[in-house]
Amino acid sequence: MALTTDVKAELVSIRNAPPTVRVAEVTTILRFAGGLHSIAGRVAVEAEVDAELLARRVARDLAEIYGVRPEIAQVKSSSAQSAGDGARWAVRVIAAGETLARQTGLLDARRRPVRGLPNRLTTGSPEELAGLWRGAFLAAGSLSEPGRSAMLEVACPSGEAAMALVGAAHRLGVTAKAREVRGLPRVVVREGEAIRSILSIMGAGRTAAAWEEMRQRREVRAGVNRLVNFDDANLRRSAQAAVAACARVERALEILGDDVPDHLRTAGNLRLAHRDASLDELGHHADPPLTKDAVAGRIRRLLAMADKRAQQEGIPGTEDAVPAGLED
Repeated sequence: MALTTDVKAELVSIRNAPPTVRVAEVTTILRFAGGLHSIAGRVAVEAEVDAELLARRVARDLAEIYGVRPEIAQVKSSSAQSAGDGARWAVRVIAAGETLARQTGLLDARRRPVRGLPNRLTTGSPEELAGLWRGAFLAAGSLSEPGRSAMLEVACPSGEAAMALVGAAHRLGVTAKAREVRGLPRVVVREGEAIRSILSIMGAGRTAAAWEEMRQRREVRAGVNRLVNFDDANLRRSAQAAVAACARVERALEILGDDVPDHLRTAGNLRLAHRDASLDELGHHADPPLTKDAVAGRIRRLLAMADKRAQQEGIPGTEDAVPAGLED
């Protein structure tokens, strides 16, 4: 919620946009935040938004661009997009509602509501498409924190409006997808770079930079955690292998007794004297020093000799000495 508020606060502060961009933005807000109503037999245009500052911006743009006199009223809403206390603001144009609806493209020439967005908006310049996306987000957008479920989402009034918004995103070079959640159409941008890009395109540069920094920090932290977990797992496996190896060597020396060849006994004693050492380190402890392969070969022969003797005598071999749950 905090990130969504930050984005909207930055977007609503944008000033001095070209007239065509302002038209794209305010028309999309009307389409995504409300639309057309019939009041006393007349067509009324209404937009319900979640901030008084945004309501005043919409009213100002309608007055300056179309010469109408909107009214602003605070309303209660059960909408999922409502603020915590449910307070929202409605911007209404009743007296000149039908004329405004025709001018903004919310009504076609036959007085039929346009289910998507006016074609002139979705085929406009990159600046106008950015204004379109800005209006859609101000009306019904949300942004979640970076992570596995990160997304920028816009709730749409119809499937046609969702497809129009997806098309506009693609023309801006951003991958967006339409989907339905509990029967309600939505447009979603998921990939991290795409989210940063659409935020910047809409004009929320500061929030885009902060979101990207947060994303990078989380990726670094996740990478560190993966390495730590990997190292812990390796250490755990190494410790288990050392315990198992020492248990087998002890049993081998016990089975063979005085019949152990001196060079194999030396290798076995090295293993027991330096339980946590690697084979390479064991070789350095030998006198004279041995290679890793030489140490490994001698210990392997020691265990094989002991297991053969145990099989001949019908007694437990070296494997039976390994504690349950451990592997050699």
